[in-house]
Amino acid sequence: MKYKNMGKTGLKVSQICIGGLTYGSQVAEAEAINIIKKAVDYGINFIDTSPVYSETRSEEIIGKAIKGNRNSLVVATKWGVPLGGGGPGATSKPNEKGLSRNSIMFNVEGSLRRLQTDYIDIAYAHEPDFDTPIEETLRAFDDLVHQGKVRYIGCSNYSVWQMCQALRVSELKNLASYICVEPPYNLITRDIETELLPLCVAEGIGVNVYDPLAGGLITGKYESGKLPTEGRFTLGAIGKKYYDRYWSTANLEAVERFKKLAAERPVTLPQFALAWILNNPGITSVINGINSIPRLEENIVALDIKLSPEERRVCDEVWSTFRPPRKHYALLPKT
Repeated sequence: MKYKNMGKTGLKVSQICIGGLTYGSQVAEAEAINIIKKAVDYGINFIDTSPVYSETRSEEIIGKAIKGNRNSLVVATKWGVPLGGGGPGATSKPNEKGLSRNSIMFNVEGSLRRLQTDYIDIAYAHEPDFDTPIEETLRAFDDLVHQGKVRYIGCSNYSVWQMCQALRVSELKNLASYICVEPPYNLITRDIETELLPLCVAEGIGVNVYDPLAGGLITGKYESGKLPTEGRFTLGAIGKKYYDRYWSTANLEAVERFKKLAAERPVTLPQFALAWILNNPGITSVINGINSIPRLEENIVALDIKLSPEERRVCDEVWSTFRPPRKHYALLPKT
């Protein structure tokens, strides 16, 4: 296994992170625990979850899996998104969601209980809360750090301006600061390269990316013109989110081009897609929603795959077909 420091901290995390999104829903408890234990055997020490994953079941399952091995692992969870997704089926009460002091203090206790631990290594703001001042959020996180319930904090799904605002407030008010971000990033979702990734590199902030296979689209198992009948795209409300996010003719055509490129190695398309991310020095860790031990073993191979300049050029060419260069409002560095 290969490890990196989380940003400019001394915390070391494996470059492959186990994502718990489907544990307790698509992946049954016993199988999820087996996957986590096998991942730890391979040297993976980083696990990512949230109370909203499988309606708290993911945290509960991960708590059982890490019992007896807690101190050697880095466990991250995220707060801010209401249970039930915030729609008609939402089950969170008004003050149990968002990033207010009240919500954060409520959610930390639930996560600690479900994870069967005394502390959380990384607590993320799961998404921006436009109704709560950022200073209130950061002061609540800072209190948890001083109490020892949380060791580091991060954020997910933040815009660059929100990230800059948070860093400024932390510095001015001497509060705990975000040490990492969690954005989506894959061969067909590369917008973080414009501003967020350069900011994180410049400021020494870790970048742990999710959706490395675009919800399974970049496995190559789906065909244009045929609706998905399995996988993450079929998981109820969350499946619709993934469908709206990634399912398009242009993306499916791009995947076909990547499939041919991977076959020239030959490596599997998931291995190629993960290697492309891991070859980016600005990325700290890749969050994998692994649903079987064979898939775990397949994905780990990506750590040792080095892409050639020509392979990277072709990937850039595919990206430019649906993100063609346009005049940007700021002067960007030449690549």
